[in-house]
Amino acid sequence: MWTLLALLALGPAEERPAIAPVDLDATVFATCSAVAEPPAYYAISLVPTRQVVGTGRATGLAQMTFDRSPFGVELAADGSYRTTLAVEVAHLPSIDDHEFVAWATTPSIDRIARIGTLDEDGATTGPVEWNKFLVVITLEPVGYSEETSWSGPVILRGMSRSGRMHTMAGHGPFEQLECRTFGY
Repeated sequence: MWTLLALLALGPAEERPAIAPVDLDATVFATCSAVAEPPAYYAISLVPTRQVVGTGRATGLAQMTFDRSPFGVELAADGSYRTTLAVEVAHLPSIDDHEFVAWATTPSIDRIARIGTLDEDGATTGPVEWNKFLVVITLEPVGYSEETSWSGPVILRGMSRSGRMHTMAGHGPFEQLECRTFGY
């Protein structure tokens, strides 16, 4: 469009440079499959804590998708985004009478929600209604049904992108307050 505007600004047609016609039949257009996928901006990398022998090679990813509504993105009653978290973990060992469970928690760990038990492929999906949260994978006894807290060791952990934003207290003029005070 800028090229057309620039040509119009040149003056009468006889003063404009000639433009070669384009043969649209000979032009190759990129298809959607040829376009690279955008980076997984809302993917949360899960890193091992090495708290349980045999779990140090475990790797995982929790992918956030925003729930849709007729108005765009669905919101919870407190104004937080409603998201669905799809957790996938690889290289987890099989431990007798135990299973791996995915959890979401606020950065201060004052509210905890169970996402779900990882299936035999190391995957589970569940809702999250916080803008800032941590993802935690724990090792629990088979049949552990508590919905508001885990009891076993943390195997993997990760933080949402919005959870990385925090107060600047502890930096610059506020150096007497350490970031650890705020959980960072």
